[in-house]
Amino acid sequence: MALPPSSARVVIIGGGVIGCSVAYHLAKLGWKDVLLLERKQLTSGTTWHAAGLIAQLRATANMTKLAKYSQELYGNLEAETGVATGFKRCGSITVALSDARKEEIYRQAGMARAFGVEVEEISPSEVKNCYAHLNIEGVTAGVYLPLDGQGDPANIALALAKGARQNGAQVIEHTLVTGVSRDGRRITGVDWEQGGERGHTTCDMVVNCGGMWGHQVGRMLGTNVPLHACEHFYIVTEAIPDLTQMPVLRVPDECAYYKEDAGKMLLGAFEPNAKPWAMDGIPADFEFDQLPEDFDHFEPILEQAINRMPMLAEAGIHTFFNGPESFTPDDAYHLGQAPEMDNVWVAAGFNSIGIQSAGGAGMALSQWMDTGEKPFDLGDVDISRMQPFQGNKTYLFERSKETLGLLYADHFPFRQKATARGIRRTPFHAQLLERDAVMGELAGWERANWFAREGQKPEYQYSWSRQNFFDNVRDEHLAIRQNVGVYDMSSFGKFRVEGPDATAFMNHIGGGQYDVPVGKIVYTQFLNVSAGIEADVTVTRLAEDLYLVVGPAATRVADFTWMQRNKGAFNVVITDVTTGEGVLAIMGPRARDLLQAVSPNDFSNTANPFGTAQEIEIGMALARAHRVTYVGELGWEIYVSTDMCAHVFETVAKSGADFGLTFCGMHMMDTCRMEKGFRHFGHDITCEDHVLEAGLGFAVKTDKPAFIGRDAVLRKRDAGLARRLVQFQLTDAEPLLFHNEPVLRDGKVVGHLTSGGYGHYVGSAIGMGYVPCAQPGETAADMLASNYEIDVMGTRIKAVAQLKPFYDPTGERAKA
Repeated sequence: MALPPSSARVVIIGGGVIGCSVAYHLAKLGWKDVLLLERKQLTSGTTWHAAGLIAQLRATANMTKLAKYSQELYGNLEAETGVATGFKRCGSITVALSDARKEEIYRQAGMARAFGVEVEEISPSEVKNCYAHLNIEGVTAGVYLPLDGQGDPANIALALAKGARQNGAQVIEHTLVTGVSRDGRRITGVDWEQGGERGHTTCDMVVNCGGMWGHQVGRMLGTNVPLHACEHFYIVTEAIPDLTQMPVLRVPDECAYYKEDAGKMLLGAFEPNAKPWAMDGIPADFEFDQLPEDFDHFEPILEQAINRMPMLAEAGIHTFFNGPESFTPDDAYHLGQAPEMDNVWVAAGFNSIGIQSAGGAGMALSQWMDTGEKPFDLGDVDISRMQPFQGNKTYLFERSKETLGLLYADHFPFRQKATARGIRRTPFHAQLLERDAVMGELAGWERANWFAREGQKPEYQYSWSRQNFFDNVRDEHLAIRQNVGVYDMSSFGKFRVEGPDATAFMNHIGGGQYDVPVGKIVYTQFLNVSAGIEADVTVTRLAEDLYLVVGPAATRVADFTWMQRNKGAFNVVITDVTTGEGVLAIMGPRARDLLQAVSPNDFSNTANPFGTAQEIEIGMALARAHRVTYVGELGWEIYVSTDMCAHVFETVAKSGADFGLTFCGMHMMDTCRMEKGFRHFGHDITCEDHVLEAGLGFAVKTDKPAFIGRDAVLRKRDAGLARRLVQFQLTDAEPLLFHNEPVLRDGKVVGHLTSGGYGHYVGSAIGMGYVPCAQPGETAADMLASNYEIDVMGTRIKAVAQLKPFYDPTGERAKA
């Protein structure tokens, strides 16, 4: 067996399907000195026992793009490598056993159409025609995707490995990476052991494809890769006479999936209360192993399956299989450049969809590594979305009990995780709970999403129609519009940028102009070289050499990493101060009156105009008032050091009673910002959305010296827009929008909603989404002259389209 070379351009750790895919795609791009090291044999961790379901439709457009790419790749691999992949397009059917699940799968079908996936809604009898062996009692509907498929997981991985070798990559088995050498934020080489031989390979980059070992490999590389192994169960029957190829079948209401497998039937489960495995570490000799049977755990699934598929009662069980698979805290896999290191990349934690994801994930990561730029938005899976605390083993153990089952749970809008909660609390947490706040969780933060009324249970009751908090959010929304409300923004990321080069650095990294008077607030974007949006932030100049950058809670790690990686030779220090200050937003027409009641400072337009900040006294405390808004009303964000937060809250709450102050949550903030057409990063604006096409050209100042993305902004201005971000309002007040609903222009699907919600002030559902220009240079007026509809569960609803906000289009209210 060959020993690893003394040097390589990249070392890939892990020889499952994703490691093989990364090696294959890098080699295809012409990379030389690609080295894959596998501790035992290829596929011997999770890949070998995967079920091999290969679906196209995922929760977002780009994840669907990656899944579709995987299918196309696997269909051609056999001809390229001579290794049989077993790939076949047998189709798939998902059936609903309730009206709620019917709405979910029908909405998914609409999403599929928007993403270019062939799909058909089918009746229970049509389900029976496709799947004769199925008991359709209780089935309310089905969705059929004819181009879905299945394949042989191990052979797909081996075909990718052979393809990698054919293009010059080295794939070496039975070689354990035991350690690394490092220089600052870079890995300079890996230590390895093969049999009795030990050695060291220097390298330019490392890719963690360690699968369920990914967490500990990440620790070795100085990075955080939160995932945990769980037991995953399936059975394979004895051969069933005359059983022929059928579509893959999913019955999520019974936590089950079925596939025909060489004349046998495979039944797998994603049960709601999973069994985490290997809390103390995976055994060193683990290779093609399975875990002990637990028939008691699987029996409830099997009982329902025998009723649903009666032939299982007659067929003997050939195999009862229990094998480990890795799951992440949010059920999305990890991909991309690790925030903690400059040359470590990650592709791990595939949540039981590794086979269908590996082709696309390997393609996307290899392109990112090759060019240094993401090929398109990968925010759903970018490893930088993970928070440091999420690498805590106890947290991962508790959360993984839930995440396995969430794959087949009802994906209701606003559904919150139930496990591993209460870890990150804002300084106002206890006071908000005293007022019946109903908490949601984002990036580990407990955040008040809405407030229960007297006598109402402060908990979510999920559905696809108007949920139990719909009226609560309406009241909070109208309080902000008509009177005054307060909500907690403490979870938002906060960064101090300070030093002699602070202004020059900000003008390099951001599209705005930051050479402004002290106290001025600048709304701005950080752009990439293509003028896509990497961050959406506000920047406040607190002193000549000091700025405060504030961004979303979910992108705190990503925003900090982007600034650090683009710091270059600028003499600045960037410090994350998120937890140093609490923030209360006081918003609404009477916000000034309330603040003047609790503070002696001057909040007039003369002293504190819109877009400026001032130091204030509030009660007996000190704070800083930023006059800025994400809800489109007169208001201030009050920044308070954490030690004085409780006092400030009590002061505001006490005086607020005289003004009819309403406590509000994050759901209100979202519905209000949509009425105002304010973009949400990760939905409406991403790294692949050009800042001009997003309608944010006003925030870009090209008359200043060069900044990241400036050339791409100028090119787009010369060439004209290819699409525009359009705002929509349904003419029917009843339907609800969430996001991803298809947008139809003159009867043809042209895109999908990036955001959706209910405009409680304007009186119907609203949303926004990108619409392609019909031809180069199409004017905004011509685009808006078309007829627009939104597909809601297969029904087309007429919509009004605008580029301006539906609420207060001139922005006068915030400047009142």
